[in-house]
Amino acid sequence: MKAVTWQGKRDVRVENVPDPTIQEPTDAVIRVTSTGLCGSDLHLYEVLTPFMTPGDILGHEPMGIVEEVGAGVPDLAAGDRVVVPFQIACGNCWMCMTGLPTQCETTQVHSEGMGAALFGYTRLYGAVPGGQAEYLRVPQAQFGPIKVPEGPSDDRFVYLSDVLPTAWQAVAYADIPHGGSVAVLGLGPIGDMACRVAQVRGAGRVFGVDLVNERLRRARRRGVETYDLRSFDNEKELVQAIRDETDGRGPDAVIDAVGTEAHGSAAAKLAQQASALLPRKISGPFAERFSVDRLAALYTAIELVRRGGTISLVGVYGGTADPLPLLTMFDKQIQMRMGQANVRRWSDDIMPYLTDEDPLGVDEFATHRVPLSEAPHAYEMFQKKREGAVKVLMTP
Repeated sequence: MKAVTWQGKRDVRVENVPDPTIQEPTDAVIRVTSTGLCGSDLHLYEVLTPFMTPGDILGHEPMGIVEEVGAGVPDLAAGDRVVVPFQIACGNCWMCMTGLPTQCETTQVHSEGMGAALFGYTRLYGAVPGGQAEYLRVPQAQFGPIKVPEGPSDDRFVYLSDVLPTAWQAVAYADIPHGGSVAVLGLGPIGDMACRVAQVRGAGRVFGVDLVNERLRRARRRGVETYDLRSFDNEKELVQAIRDETDGRGPDAVIDAVGTEAHGSAAAKLAQQASALLPRKISGPFAERFSVDRLAALYTAIELVRRGGTISLVGVYGGTADPLPLLTMFDKQIQMRMGQANVRRWSDDIMPYLTDEDPLGVDEFATHRVPLSEAPHAYEMFQKKREGAVKVLMTP
């Protein structure tokens, strides 16, 4: 089959790889019909290269048609249409039963000290072959796949794999009071969708911050009060502008949807680039002990949120030696929640919004739809924010 493989920093290729097969009774194999390109994939393309191996199959946002199931998968059958969550979880362990499938005790990657295995996402999360491919082996298929109805296009449901539950959890963790205010830093796919979820869940005012024209326009069209980071000389000016709209206090909550590749973090960017250029035998251990993130967005969130407010971290961070302003965080009595989205924890809550009325605008959420063969161009376009790319779907 054809699959998108990682071969090095900023080097992805579509190659022929062996077809997946049933290996365990709880496996399924699906024929992928749509698969997303995620901002998290760009971290593998750029800064998390020390944890990758040439030939790794990328992607964690697939949906498709079940081709085959193992004997331990009673609720799926060939021909079922399913969305596959990005994490692999059993549904039966203590963590899964308490709504934390990203911490699944069955699939935790103990060798790396990490949580549940993820599709297509570095050796830290199990190096499981991903979903940017023609076919996908789905472990723990007795729990993970979400059956969806025939009829509507893939665009209606494919975002249940990652975008929708990640944005939903970001808003849930932000704990925005009904009619309250939230600022979303970063209006890429997750930040954009978080704004939409906040609106339908009762936020009174939603502020969105970015520096890419198309992203700002998209959010503004849906009633978000947007701020172009390029219009301010420094972070303090941006913070003051939003405070002026919130009685001088700042918003009740801030969602950081940027993560480790934030603009305005020159020293950390240099450190990330230097680490990625080291030989693989050196770069991995170095990153595990000394890696740092670009923290400009997180620092802004800490400064911006009102005293006693909540910061929800949804952008991916991977540093182990990040300096944080704990004095300010303690003094402001900030609450902070974070983590990978627990997809099956939220999927039933989200499904009623995937109706013909389409209140979240999922049908038109993708800006680009390309064949899998164009994956190298899609990665480059998305990483460089060219051609108005905000969300890319690929079709095998």
